[in-house]
Amino acid sequence: MNAVAGGGTLVTFPALVALGIPMVTANATSTVALLSGTVTSFWGYRAELRGARRWAVAFAIPSLVGGIIGALLLLVTPEQRFAAIVPWLILGATTLFMAQKPLLSHFRGSASAQSIQLADGTLRPPAAPFLFYQLLVGIYGGYFGAGAGILMLAAFGLMGLTNIHQMNGLKNWGGGVMNLVAVVIFAASGIVDWPIALAMAVGATLGGLGGSLLAQRVGQLWVRRAIVAIGLGSGLAMLFGLI
Repeated sequence: MNAVAGGGTLVTFPALVALGIPMVTANATSTVALLSGTVTSFWGYRAELRGARRWAVAFAIPSLVGGIIGALLLLVTPEQRFAAIVPWLILGATTLFMAQKPLLSHFRGSASAQSIQLADGTLRPPAAPFLFYQLLVGIYGGYFGAGAGILMLAAFGLMGLTNIHQMNGLKNWGGGVMNLVAVVIFAASGIVDWPIALAMAVGATLGGLGGSLLAQRVGQLWVRRAIVAIGLGSGLAMLFGLI
């Protein structure tokens, strides 16, 4: 799902909560489990990132710093408060996911003629406002993560990128950096349920690699509908105390 359409956290997190795992632990465990899928998905898109090295290096710094801040914020959030916040995070992320395609179409249509794509195919380094925006996305990604990829894709469209596969590769790069530091912090804090995280990581690894290789051939409509249904259903269930 993450490789083809995004939104994998909208499935994994509610599933862990439904199994009775505390929400903060479920969030950390889901982040750990999905990291391997992000890495393999990024590897599958690596050919699309030729010419984007300078951009990716600059992009990594706010992703790294933001991921650290977000993960530390999660650790100091009381379980009860996080439980009150998380239904709204899930519903907000699901709504953002539903708006992903219209948002990208809008940004592509209104993007500045001064694209960051140079004549030789390389990308200009991102401007300071976009780096600050990525810092905020990194904080959100380190704290919860669902919808962070959609926020990055929207920014890429606004910046003038049009190749969705290159955008997905950059999204996986930024998401991988912020998730990696969050994983290190969560692992050191001792809140990860390792047996579940490692079992999920096997599926995430295979899914990330296979999904990135098949993304150009698989229709996204039914995948997107499934993610929306699960996201809305789980968010409402948590909101009304059913999960």
